[in-house]
Amino acid sequence: MAKNTICLWFDKDAEAAARFYAKTFPDSSVGAVHHAPSDFPSGKKGDALVVEFTVAGVACIGLNGGPTFKHNEAFSFQIATEDQEETDRYWNAIVGNGGQESACGWCKDKWGISWQITPRVLTEAMAAGGAEAKRAFDAMMDMRKIDVAKIEAARRG
Repeated sequence: MAKNTICLWFDKDAEAAARFYAKTFPDSSVGAVHHAPSDFPSGKKGDALVVEFTVAGVACIGLNGGPTFKHNEAFSFQIATEDQEETDRYWNAIVGNGGQESACGWCKDKWGISWQITPRVLTEAMAAGGAEAKRAFDAMMDMRKIDVAKIEAARRG
């Protein structure tokens, strides 16, 4: 296990979420699944309790801790994409698997984890600053999934 690991609290579906992430994003995998040694408040002996996994190279564990805590937008994975095809692939995988769209390149998977599917052209425009950043930012504000062509057009003015 990595020295620093992101721990995500799930009601009961940490393993299903980890397997979805592993099949959706490159450099992602599911490692060990640790089962509860005895009954616990939201599960039984033998249930999956902790799942080790990696999402796009980031070490994570999923804890099946029950319904007490819910995910919110204070935490999100940001996935940098190279083009519209890659943006569409990740967006559609998340939203098409019971997730929901939000604004400005954000969506949420069916387990409540927030994702920012962010084309590099957008982050490059923001880094450029000035009028170029403002045009790209203004264009983004009207989007759900980021439209690469519209961001590129906004960058050019």
